[in-house]
Amino acid sequence: MSTVQESGGTGTAVAARKPRPPRRRGRLAFAAVLATVLALLFGVPWWTLVWAPSWPVWTTVVGTVVVAGVAVAFPFLMVRGHGRGGDVAARVGDTVLGVIWILFTWSVLGNVAGLALWAAGVDDPGRSRWVAGGVAAVSAVLVGWGYTEAMRVPRVREVEVTLSRLGPGLDGLRVVLLTDTHYGPIDRVAWSSKVVDVVNSLDADIVCHTGDIADGTVEQRRAQSVHLGRVRARHARAYVTGNHEYFSQAEGWLAHMAQLGWECLHNRHVVVARGGSRLILAGVDDRTAHSSGRPGHGADHATALAGADPDAAVLLLAHQPRQVDAAVAHGVDLQLSGHTHGGQIWPFHLLVRTDQPVLAGLSRHGDRTQLYTSRGTGFWGPPFRVFAPSEITLLILRAPR
Repeated sequence: MSTVQESGGTGTAVAARKPRPPRRRGRLAFAAVLATVLALLFGVPWWTLVWAPSWPVWTTVVGTVVVAGVAVAFPFLMVRGHGRGGDVAARVGDTVLGVIWILFTWSVLGNVAGLALWAAGVDDPGRSRWVAGGVAAVSAVLVGWGYTEAMRVPRVREVEVTLSRLGPGLDGLRVVLLTDTHYGPIDRVAWSSKVVDVVNSLDADIVCHTGDIADGTVEQRRAQSVHLGRVRARHARAYVTGNHEYFSQAEGWLAHMAQLGWECLHNRHVVVARGGSRLILAGVDDRTAHSSGRPGHGADHATALAGADPDAAVLLLAHQPRQVDAAVAHGVDLQLSGHTHGGQIWPFHLLVRTDQPVLAGLSRHGDRTQLYTSRGTGFWGPPFRVFAPSEITLLILRAPR
């Protein structure tokens, strides 16, 4: 039998040019960076596929017009889609982003291969045409495969984790982790239902969702998210906010999940008991919550663990792996996180690792604390996953032998 409990002068004027206001300088700097990034993202594939191969003039002209048109339209699509809630624009803009990232990546690699062909004595335009053909073929395959991987129901990844303070009565506790579902511009109602069916087949004791539930408001994404109300768990269903909730009415998502019967661990904890053993199931807000300006929001580990049994194992839900340092400081046994998407589209993981301590999987931090980072259940933005498959995670907690 289980129990769940809550925690708790004057001077001479000198003519001078007035400096630009800091805000204006910031906007100009941002615009310059954005223009540079777009020029590289679209320019490198254009050079590789359109200009360097010396195709017939009409082909080069048509290709240049297409690439330039898409490059000019792209920022407007993203602003309309993600800044003003236009789902059609978001779908088109996100797809363009994913495709151009893949083309950029493989154009860079293709030009490196072109150097090898040059060293081997292969002359232009043959060399550049071989490179263009190879880049186009590989990119086409990855776009198709990446789309299939993003839209499929995630595979189940099973992991056993031994916690030094887990009591024998909780040995074998089954914890299912969902995260980064990102219900968004692409209608994934059927996908959401199938994900819940898989979760319910895992005989979970606890089901957790560690945030980034959706991109949009509850009203926009209700049809996709409502299936979470069907999730079954023997002891508890627990949810914490991710950074994307703070772009789209975090309070609304907390209220919605509560209406669906989930425990919203908004800097608090509950206790799960079985067989005479107790587990502290705690949650904290995302690390961006405080800077969002929403009153009462901000990761607060001390509040989340106030009054908790100091001898019981602590399972903490925190959206970002970067929050693990605070978990170590507060004696957490296991932190569950998402956020990284495993990089989502290779080699974006290299940028993710500049911000996060872990990309995916189980890792140890300090003497006691372990961290499991999921690659995510859904995807953000571009509907592609390349070398970073999604997952539904089943963690089996073990007491020490």
